[in-house]
Amino acid sequence: MKLSVVVPCYNEESVLEQLFQALVEQLGAITSEYEVILVDDGSRDATLAMLREFSRRDGRFRYLALSRNFGKESAMLAGLSQARGDAVAIMDADLQHPPHLLAQMLPYLDGDYDQVVARRTRTGDAAVRTFASRQYYRLMNRLSDVPLEDGVGDFRVLSRTAVRALLALGEYNRFSKGLFSWIGFNTATVDYQNVAREAGESKWRLRDLVNYGIDGILSFNTKPLRFAIHLGIVVSLSALVYAVWVLVQAIVSGVSAPGYVTLICAVVGFGGLQMILLGVIGEYLGRIYAETKGRPHFLLKEASGPVVLPVTEVLGPAHEQLVAAIEQAVARSAESKATREG
Repeated sequence: MKLSVVVPCYNEESVLEQLFQALVEQLGAITSEYEVILVDDGSRDATLAMLREFSRRDGRFRYLALSRNFGKESAMLAGLSQARGDAVAIMDADLQHPPHLLAQMLPYLDGDYDQVVARRTRTGDAAVRTFASRQYYRLMNRLSDVPLEDGVGDFRVLSRTAVRALLALGEYNRFSKGLFSWIGFNTATVDYQNVAREAGESKWRLRDLVNYGIDGILSFNTKPLRFAIHLGIVVSLSALVYAVWVLVQAIVSGVSAPGYVTLICAVVGFGGLQMILLGVIGEYLGRIYAETKGRPHFLLKEASGPVVLPVTEVLGPAHEQLVAAIEQAVARSAESKATREG
């Protein structure tokens, strides 16, 4: 079984040498046939230069360089689209995903599993972050149409079937944690202890985590829109009850001047509520707008190897049709060759 390892890289010059040494050591002990696809996601440091050097040192290390920073989702997708292995692993460059764990994960693919995910503990994480994460996943599983598990991220091994399924999903707004769950297939889980970064610092800031969380909520359900309808009904009924109460008060006690504070609070409160609901609707409309433009998920400016790769890759149903056509052509060629030799 040939193994491909996809590693997105963004400004990781401080840890890449350790990554290279760890992968050579660990992958060599697991299998004799492997490739590593290092994807430079528009780094501003010496990451790309180091990837070129790794490819020169060891032909099993390939690299892809994106034309700019498209984000980790696009970098993973670029790597998956170029992976040639029967099994494809995805891991981070900071070594928080231990390469030695692959030895425990790969055997599951020989059984009935097409996905093997690594689930980390939260040992060493700040208490606030751990609490926020657990509450987020609890909320996600209430809202989302696909289950998500705390501690399970991008570190996983996929069969060729699962990779093809992911590449057949052509949507532009990608939330990979949800997509991994959405494609289904039998999934095994391997637990491991949380590991600190070998060097450098996390590229994820609080704002990035919040935006990523919002993407997760909006990518796999329309319940926020349904909630807006329910909330609108509740507010309208509350306003109707209040209007009846005011009318009764006016009939019983007469019209009085007080009520200025109540009016201002109601106007400001309902105005804020309307802005929030418009923001929710706008998020969905923005995603529709991005999808209708049909822009590629990534653009390549450079890649290792003598073969010049296309600047992007066809994804979605067209990708699966292309793969099927190639497989049929290869089969016909092999059959024709066998006939001539016979």
